[in-house]
Amino acid sequence: MSSIVGLLSQVMEEVGAVKKGDRNQSQNFSFRGVDAVVNAVSPALRKHDVVVTPQVLDYQHETVQTTQGKNMASVRVLVRYTFHAPDGSTLEAIVPGESFDAGDKATAKAMSVAFRIALLQALCLPTDDADPDSQSYERSAHPTAHKPVQRQMTGDREPGAPAPVVPIGGSKPASEKQVGMVKKLVRELGFDQATAKNFITATISREIGSTTELTLAEASAVIQALQEAKGDSE
Repeated sequence: MSSIVGLLSQVMEEVGAVKKGDRNQSQNFSFRGVDAVVNAVSPALRKHDVVVTPQVLDYQHETVQTTQGKNMASVRVLVRYTFHAPDGSTLEAIVPGESFDAGDKATAKAMSVAFRIALLQALCLPTDDADPDSQSYERSAHPTAHKPVQRQMTGDREPGAPAPVVPIGGSKPASEKQVGMVKKLVRELGFDQATAKNFITATISREIGSTTELTLAEASAVIQALQEAKGDSE
């Protein structure tokens, strides 16, 4: 009977790449949605009798208000996903999820984001595309200031050492058109400079001094998050 590592290797081989098959018509870029990732992976997990269970390690919920006076629900979660094999062996993946929603879907969105990240990273799913992955389908951030929480994780780092912050999708810089779109959406949402900076930081999980410092993929992620926030606030 195979261990969980062996079974996940078989799942990875069967699933292969998950293409960016969803299209944001407003901003004209492709991305991999949470449904596409789950639909691609679930049959292989079932075939090899791999079960995935979630455990919420941290949950933060608050109501925030934009400068336009709109109330938005902000949710941040830290979830441990455990992959189980029939022989009892397991593999854990601890991932964050964030959402920013005007209705009652903030928690569901945050959990969807976390599960999507766990599958993409644990199974190393490529896009089979030359462009960097967007990583922004369900992910929506909130405009309030949240300082990064340093958590002690297991791994090669020394206890208490922060994880390195790596730009999403490599270092290819955002285009002028993308930067312009980010600024346009920020204005339309009524975000002031501080709110916009906090929103972007929460979306890409790193601080930047200017929108010109965004990478191509980070800009796509920010545009998607701003577009979703704009749609929810209307």
